[in-house]
Amino acid sequence: MGILPETAEALEAVGITRPFPIQEMTLPVALAGSDVIGQAKTGTGKTLGFGLPLLERVTVPADVEAGRATPEQLPDAPQALVVVPTRELCQQVTNDLLTAGKARNVRVLAIYGGRAYEPQVEALRKGVDVVVGTPGRLLDLAGQKKLRLSAVRALVLDEADEMLDLGFLPDVEKIIQMVPARRQTMLFSATMPGQVISLARRYMTRPTHIRATAPDDEGATVANVTQHVFRAHSLDKPELVTRVLQAEGRGLTMIFCRTKRTAADVAEQLARRGFASGAVHGDLGQGAREQALRAFRNGKVDVLVCTDVAARGIDVEGVTHVINYQTPDDEKTYLHRVGRTARAGASGIAITLVDWDDIPRWQLINKALELPFHEPEETYSTSPHLYELLGIPQDTTGVLPRADRTRAGLDAEELEDLGETGGRRGRAGTKQPAETPRPRRERQRRRTRGGVPAAEHGRGESGTAGEPKAANTGGGATEPVEGVSPPAGDGAPERSKATRSRTRRRTRNGVAVSARDASSGSAE
Repeated sequence: MGILPETAEALEAVGITRPFPIQEMTLPVALAGSDVIGQAKTGTGKTLGFGLPLLERVTVPADVEAGRATPEQLPDAPQALVVVPTRELCQQVTNDLLTAGKARNVRVLAIYGGRAYEPQVEALRKGVDVVVGTPGRLLDLAGQKKLRLSAVRALVLDEADEMLDLGFLPDVEKIIQMVPARRQTMLFSATMPGQVISLARRYMTRPTHIRATAPDDEGATVANVTQHVFRAHSLDKPELVTRVLQAEGRGLTMIFCRTKRTAADVAEQLARRGFASGAVHGDLGQGAREQALRAFRNGKVDVLVCTDVAARGIDVEGVTHVINYQTPDDEKTYLHRVGRTARAGASGIAITLVDWDDIPRWQLINKALELPFHEPEETYSTSPHLYELLGIPQDTTGVLPRADRTRAGLDAEELEDLGETGGRRGRAGTKQPAETPRPRRERQRRRTRGGVPAAEHGRGESGTAGEPKAANTGGGATEPVEGVSPPAGDGAPERSKATRSRTRRRTRNGVAVSARDASSGSAE
């Protein structure tokens, strides 16, 4: 295909010897330096489609040693930039580029939020060749002059339709305007909505549009995914899912939820039932999210419960089942969820559980994708057809037998300290809001009943139950207030209740004044 021998050797070392269709069509055009719009289904190898031409354009010291470049062609700023919508995709693209560029020692840096600034700034200062980042952190560092984009020769916008959905296109335009006008631009996307096409027209030069799908199957699901759709009751879903997770031949499994709370709850329930599960959702700190993904890739956990933040571009080898615990919002989300299995030519199973209330939503998705599941079959954890369709043993219960609990679990994967900001790290990497400690006396003043400090309800001025003190800040100690005479002592006669009430009412702007000052209209 015309790539450098060192790159081909690095790919062969990890078992990549033949290009996928999107790569085969993209590489000749992109290696020639032309702008490219690449469109293909998820899981078809888009990353290397733009990654290999990107690496070819980068000049590294090894090229100088081999006589392919001069020392003057070695800039000290990044030579290529890849913009991605999510942190998880940022990590994955970085790892793929590091793998392909390993033999040439190409320096690739991931820049995204949730991590401390200092390590990223330090890596930029030492010098990198390729930067992969999310729009927010890229703009932040570029605005602080920590990231210089003046030497960028190649720009890639990956998952452009997802950046549109997440509202990142204005940030992406700002980034585009920071890089040199003379550059190669590659835009890759699973779908091509109007705003993405408009972006391409404004910032690309005579791009070649490469579509690695047949014209009549655009938007269709991957052919080698076996799809099942069941009408399930929300209270029975945990039991149903535990049966599915014990199906014969099940490998790694991703369970998708619409809400963060549901994802956390499902992961916790599965862990209690003996399954090695992890979670990825927005309420977790970045360290905990990366810990769960690493444990899933390494096989320490075999069930990953996540929200749609993980549906885009995450490529984990060996995912055999995808379970839609909650119906996705639309057909695009369904496609991206299901696309986590049956990647790179493998086969997989996708199971969607539809609540009674979600039937109209599902029917819209079903119609848009022309699927044959307009009326999903009512299914429970004890339904015989569930066991038969998915290969579940008849004696399966809702708890994983101890003999089958062979995974190391999430705790076996180290939780990396990323220097996260914006809150305290709590259990399981969750962020807790920082709390400013109040002074002790202020806390005591807040403990009131009916506007009277609670500590004073028990004893009055002379120790009589039920009578409040006249001037007390709480904590049992009487403090003098300007303009109010303290009691004469234990032998002093008690003032009447009405007198004490009038004394308390004589205040100006919250400061007590004497009766004389109140009547004369002046305060000292």
